[in-house]
Formats: sequence, C-alpha cells, structure tokens
Amino acid sequence: MIEGTQGYGSNAPALAKQYESITFDDVHHEVMHLFPSPPARILDVGAGSGRDAAALALLGHGVVAVEPTDALRQEGLRLHGEKPIEWIDDHLPDLRQLHRRKDRFDLILLTAVWMHLDIQERRTAMRSLAGLLNETGRISMSLRHGPVPQGRRMFDVSADETIELAGLHGLNAVHVAERNDMLGRSDIRWTFVVLETRP
Repeated sequence: MIEGTQGYGSNAPALAKQYESITFDDVHHEVMHLFPSPPARILDVGAGSGRDAAALALLGHGVVAVEPTDALRQEGLRLHGEKPIEWIDDHLPDLRQLHRRKDRFDLILLTAVWMHLDIQERRTAMRSLAGLLNETGRISMSLRHGPVPQGRRMFDVSADETIELAGLHGLNAVHVAERNDMLGRSDIRWTFVVLETRP
C-alpha cells in the first residue's frame, strides 16, 4: 500500500459521495481565473472521485486523472466513465508512468493531496511535478491545516515551505489564499497556492 492512501480504499463509496457533494466551482472559485482556457492539457493528481477531472473535461480540456487507490479510481470510472478522461494508476512522489510517457501539462491540479506526503516525499514530488509542466504551465494545490482523522497519514504543510520548495525547481507563487473548510468543519482550514514556471 502507498502510505498516503491509508484509509481511502476501504471507504471509497462514502468518500466519493462526500467529494461529489461539493462542486468544482465551489472548491476552485478563487483560483479558476488562473487556469488555462480550453483546450488545454490538464493533469489531476489524486483525482479521487473524478469531480474536478470531469468538470475540466466538460469545459473542453484534455484531462489525465491520476488516482493510486483502486477503489476510488473505480468510483471515478463509475461516476464519470462517459466523460473523455484518461485514468492512470500512478502516484506521487515520482509519477513514474507519466514521466515515462514524457507528458507535459498546462495545469497540474493537486486538491487535498499534498498533505499526505512527508518532507522527503514533498521534495521529490515537487521536482517531479515541475518536470511535467510545459514552459508556461501552472500548479494549483490546496494545503490542509487541522487535526488528522484516525487511520490517515497527513502532515500540516505551510505555504511558506511549499513556495520555498517550488522556488528550488524554477517555480514562482502567483497566488496564495486561505479559506475555511468547504465541508463546514470548524477545525480545518485550507491554503490555496498557485505556482507557475519562472520566466
């Protein structure tokens, strides 16, 4: 088992229902103006139920959805299988399959994903993600702050650390904003960070 996926496979249907209860627009409304216009090549890492991948595909983007948890990937296919999404079984920090394919993307999305990686994994993952961007590409990620649910592996990662790490790989922050939890949990907050390839 990939350490960061603990607790997700056994509860996939309930988690998919939870993810789908929030719309793509509600989650990303503060950063959507920084997303590319369609048609663009977009990678959704840790795609879960496919909510974001499906919304992006409907906008006319070419979407690759990476989900390492088999049960969640199957939920995504069940819910959004008719949409033009390419589903891949790959995972951070290396994303080896995508690198073997020499894919490059205009936008990489990591929604509620980064907190599952420890510091060494984050260093490897940032290098990997930077290597998958095209020359004008961006990364949009959300950072979770709050108590860790039982049976999960999570780390509280600051925006400052993330931006500093991104800078080591030729990326600049173009947007940083905090917001309340989309599910209404009072003890959880999120920071949204958008990074772009340095000119």
